[in-house]
Amino acid sequence: MERKATQITAQIKRLSHIGIALSAEHDLDKLLEMIVDEARQFTLADAGTLYILEDNHLQFKILQNDTFKTRMGGATGAALALPPVPLSKDNVSAYVALTTETVNIPDVYHAEGFDFTGPRKYDQATGYRSKSMLVVPMTNQENETIGVLQLLNAKDAVTGEVIPFGAEFEELTKSLASQAAVAITNAKLLHDMENLFDSFVTVMATAIDERSPYTGGHIRNVAVLGIMVCEALNAVKEGKYADVYFSREQLKEMRVAGWMHDIGKITTPVHVVDKATKLETIIDRIAMVRNRFQMIGKIRQCEWLERKVAMMRAGAPEAEIAAAEAAVNEQAEKLRADMEFIAASNKGGEFMDDAKVNRIKEIGSRTYMLDGATEPYLTEDEISNLTIRKGTLLASELKIMRDHIVLTIKMLEKIPFTKKLKNVTEFAGAHHECMDGSGYPKGLKGDQIPLEGRILMLVDIFEALTAVDRPYKKPMPVETALNILKMDAEKGKLDKDLLELFIKADIHGQFRKKFPVPPGTYDDQPKEKK
Repeated sequence: MERKATQITAQIKRLSHIGIALSAEHDLDKLLEMIVDEARQFTLADAGTLYILEDNHLQFKILQNDTFKTRMGGATGAALALPPVPLSKDNVSAYVALTTETVNIPDVYHAEGFDFTGPRKYDQATGYRSKSMLVVPMTNQENETIGVLQLLNAKDAVTGEVIPFGAEFEELTKSLASQAAVAITNAKLLHDMENLFDSFVTVMATAIDERSPYTGGHIRNVAVLGIMVCEALNAVKEGKYADVYFSREQLKEMRVAGWMHDIGKITTPVHVVDKATKLETIIDRIAMVRNRFQMIGKIRQCEWLERKVAMMRAGAPEAEIAAAEAAVNEQAEKLRADMEFIAASNKGGEFMDDAKVNRIKEIGSRTYMLDGATEPYLTEDEISNLTIRKGTLLASELKIMRDHIVLTIKMLEKIPFTKKLKNVTEFAGAHHECMDGSGYPKGLKGDQIPLEGRILMLVDIFEALTAVDRPYKKPMPVETALNILKMDAEKGKLDKDLLELFIKADIHGQFRKKFPVPPGTYDDQPKEKK
């Protein structure tokens, strides 16, 4: 009797430790597996099954059997694909789920009130002998049944003989099942909260991308590419990054940083983000300039006709009139050529030299008369935009674009991230820094930039270069983009080792397998046959 009391005391103490362990585990698969392991261990059960109540059925989650060395479900077991158990009182597990009563059966072959056809068929097929069974409801803090714990074939600690489950185990197992139910509920709640947060993050990022018809998918692409680089780093066994390994939690943190790296763009005006040409605001003002030049041409033509009539009335020689008309036609052709030069300059490009800048300024300095007022060929604002040296953005617009990263940091600093996501702001806020300190917003240099920030920096530039949906440039062939990245790495702007890994691991090739583009999208791709 004293020995039995000592065993029960030890089991109660163990149950307390189990409760602490259960409350600390948030991975649902590991938690479910732990519950069955611990229940079987202190009851000396040969086998155990755990069901979770879902969609008005009991779904198999864990199945263990020591005799057959079987472990199915959970974090380490083989895949479990058994049909769910309907909630019918004929089935003992369903009965327990419906009534919240504990059922202790000494021998299932001599039990009444339940249908044990399933266990008997299993025994017949495998040679196993199902005998004692303890089935306990798993009820949470609101006394709701969330599942059922079923233990099979208790064994004598000394002889190993299959014996009935002792009455003392009923309350202990029920206590464990109750603690387990609370732990499962908490783990599910945490999982649901994480899913809610992830959904919020992706919705926000998608909303930012979709503000512009030209940048849809950029944030997603950067997030996916960033994770692919992290996974490639995990496979590295030698070199600078041989000791780098991203855990499951660190990959989650990196994923969130990727999804949120451009959240500050929510305040960037769409006409700046989408500025496809130098004269574009809400509309492309090149049409207004073209109409103006056509009007100037008509004004010049009317002036010539009036002059020609005057010359003819004055009896001017035909040769003189013809020479004057030729000069007028030459000026009209020059006006047309200037307009075409302006239209070409409006498209932007990699670089605009001094000669072209000066030509725009010279054209803009000319004037014409309209309703008695002197008007310029080009306004000061049009000249400023048309003489942008590189790209389509003015310095003021470029600052607006760059300010998105400052706002990104400010917005992310307002979010009370969990401990596992504490570095999201630092990682996301570093994707426009440069290894040589020439980046922004903080001018970080070298190792001052976290590895995750350097990864986002690399994939953000690569995605922007190879994007197929930018209005201000043609899709850039991958090799061209990689050559540009190599030049930046040689200049010390990018992490050279990361770029080498990016190329060696064929990150882009893997990415395009996940997100293919139509044949012929890039200049170095064969076009689709029609």
